[in-house]
Amino acid sequence: MEQPSMSYIRVFAPATVANVVCGFDVLGFAVDTPGDEVEMFVVSQPGVRIRAIYGDEGRLPLDPEKNTVSASVLGYLQQIGREDVGIEIILHKHMPVGSGLGSSAASTVAGLFAIHQLMGRPLSNVELLKLAMAGEQLACGQGHADNVAPALLGGFVLIRSYHPLDVIQLPVPQSLVCALLHPHIEIQTRDARKILKPYVPLSDVTTQMGNLAGFVSALYKGDLALLSRCMQDVIIEPVRSILIPEYQTMKTIALSAGALGFGISGSGPSVFALCEDSATAHTILSRLQAHLQQHQIASDIFISPINRQGPRLLAAEEKTSKS
Repeated sequence: MEQPSMSYIRVFAPATVANVVCGFDVLGFAVDTPGDEVEMFVVSQPGVRIRAIYGDEGRLPLDPEKNTVSASVLGYLQQIGREDVGIEIILHKHMPVGSGLGSSAASTVAGLFAIHQLMGRPLSNVELLKLAMAGEQLACGQGHADNVAPALLGGFVLIRSYHPLDVIQLPVPQSLVCALLHPHIEIQTRDARKILKPYVPLSDVTTQMGNLAGFVSALYKGDLALLSRCMQDVIIEPVRSILIPEYQTMKTIALSAGALGFGISGSGPSVFALCEDSATAHTILSRLQAHLQQHQIASDIFISPINRQGPRLLAAEEKTSKS
């Protein structure tokens, strides 16, 4: 069989913000920073192996069937009938595990994007997305697409349906900037789901539907005032915010400093603000970080435009040999 035309590749995949306040499990967007990187080597011995993982403090498994990156690559090779290929992986984690920034999604998408390039891109984006969702199932116990879809496709993404899978890419207002803050506490996605109410009042569902529809409309119109009015969550945030210290005060600080909207990134503990410009984002994050320091809570901050392309190639080495 013809071997991959490249012997080595290094790729980046972005962090993501899922839910985006009013779009629980159906809305997400990607940012330019932070993100994870994967190095992938084509080797002579068939199979998929992990050489090393950096930046995870030893928390992620090296077993190729249990790590989301290698497991997704295994699934990819099985799907295209190329289990004869030998792959070795180095994963560079640039964001904390359990941060609410789509950490597992970024790693999974980086791995899939890398193997996809090495193998000549034989699958569609939908097929890649389904493989990435299987990786999320392994990592979080839930195969949702609101992190992996924006990480793979870039920009704002709406998951209209899971059965069948129907993913819609949405417009990105040109000036939009995201301010991200990750407090040094951890919330497991599984735990954040356990506390959600199984039933909610119909009036709350109606409010949430209006906000989500208005948010999508605001993206198409580039109407930031409408977008701001729609960034309200009456179902998920009131429950999950109790897990994040100083959440309500942080929200008040961000909105008073000019944020278009403020919310929990994914299941937390990271929080985010959408802003009209970088200067506003800087002001918000400096005030939030100072407030948390008063309560002895350390944090990391990031300011980023919306990532519009998804993963990207950082380096590659060609080869011409066949076997």
